[in-house]
Amino acid sequence: MERFHDLLFGVWREACRHIELSKSVGNIAVMLAGRLLIEQLFVQRIDASRRRVETVAAGPTRKAGERATGRRDWTDVRVKRLLRWCREGRVAVRRAGEQTEAAPFDAVPDGLSGDLLVAPLAAQDHWFGLLVLHARRGASFSEKHAELCEALMEPFAVALENDRRLRELRALREAAEAEKRSLLTKLGRRELLETIVGAEGGLRPVMERVELVAPGDAPVLIFGETGSGKEVIARAIHVRSVRVSAPFIRVNCGAIPPGLIDSELFGHEKGSFTGATSTRRGWFERADGGTLFLDEIGELATAAQVRLLGVLQDGTLERVGGERPIKVDVRIVAATHRDLAGMVQNGEFREDLWYRIAVFPIVLPPLRERLQDIAALAEHFTLRAATRFGLRPQTPTPEHIALLSSYHWPGNVRELASVLDRAAILGDGDSLQVAKALGVVADVPALARRAASAELAQGEKTAEILPLDEAMKRHIERALVVSRGRVEGPQGAATLLGINPHTLRARMRRLGVDWASFRHSSR
Repeated sequence: MERFHDLLFGVWREACRHIELSKSVGNIAVMLAGRLLIEQLFVQRIDASRRRVETVAAGPTRKAGERATGRRDWTDVRVKRLLRWCREGRVAVRRAGEQTEAAPFDAVPDGLSGDLLVAPLAAQDHWFGLLVLHARRGASFSEKHAELCEALMEPFAVALENDRRLRELRALREAAEAEKRSLLTKLGRRELLETIVGAEGGLRPVMERVELVAPGDAPVLIFGETGSGKEVIARAIHVRSVRVSAPFIRVNCGAIPPGLIDSELFGHEKGSFTGATSTRRGWFERADGGTLFLDEIGELATAAQVRLLGVLQDGTLERVGGERPIKVDVRIVAATHRDLAGMVQNGEFREDLWYRIAVFPIVLPPLRERLQDIAALAEHFTLRAATRFGLRPQTPTPEHIALLSSYHWPGNVRELASVLDRAAILGDGDSLQVAKALGVVADVPALARRAASAELAQGEKTAEILPLDEAMKRHIERALVVSRGRVEGPQGAATLLGINPHTLRARMRRLGVDWASFRHSSR
């Protein structure tokens, strides 16, 4: 009896020691060979949904070319009969030369002529398998062997369940990798971390400051024009910090309606206001342990500035409608295209918040001030466009670079990427139509402005004098008609009106203009 317990302990140890089922089964088979006089040991998995029983591990190692196969013509009736036998939990015995139609022996691998013991392996009452023991030539299994086989059912069931979970994890990982590759293809990128083109050129001073500030936790304020790549620099700070494994959360302060700013940033409790049907964590809580990138912080309402200052001072917040303080550990990286110092002097931005977020400022130069980067950027965006649109990659020529360098790029790097996307599409994988792409950029805003001006002039002949807000609202709506509801970009309403897109959105919210309703509009 003592030897039996030692043997069972060794089986448990091997079943739990190895990740790969085949390795643990091979070792256990060697351990059992002397005690049970077995020639071969098989572990099989029953896949009821696909009406299949497959051998997933065997030991000792089979000879080269030898395969363990059983019945192939499984039907629903046979599978149900086998599962019913598995639920009974009894060991079945077949003597050498014996013919039987018992359910477990349908799954026995071909060519096994000696005594057989078959035991059911069950996990969570819905995943089933089989343990098959094949006796050596001339040996017979006794009742003691059947009892030992019954004791082996639990460790082998555990090993089979661990193997199933390992297979599921591998399948999930493969699916995640496939989804990641698909998303990167849609984004036109090869790696998750975005390449910072120009790090050794026009952005070298910027990257030196990034390397200097990234390891610590000091708040960073990035100044730069719209489209100059402020988010790329914010992410570069995050990935070079100790918080790289924690979340990086981006919040566009100018895109949040004033009435929802507190809820979005700090979260809310269920029932705290109409429509709050559940408790919601705000962006600060979601970024806990990581970096919160507050883009266009100059657009943040005064009331939200006060609450933001409180979080920065003591690291605690309260959800809207909540009474319990919540501790958060968040690094703040803010960005703006506006003159925040001037806004402080004019009383439009809180001075104390300014001192909190502007601990380490970084000024990002516009593209027109770093023309030496255009060649590298053009190559990068051209390759990205080919990946995104499934086109043959094309290399920008010196003529293309000269043409791109002659443009003033009011939309900065974002506009350059858009132009090269257009050039790749127009070239259809055979060439880059840079001149045509730049021509569209130059012509469309001018045509749109003339159309808007003509419409306005026609209306002025018959229109009465309107209140200023109403006149402004109608003028914005005319621009939206021409831009077909597009706010940003070279063909957007903001470009036509000559104002910042975030300022335009704020003004439209105040005037009650629904710019989404103008998309694809022809009125």
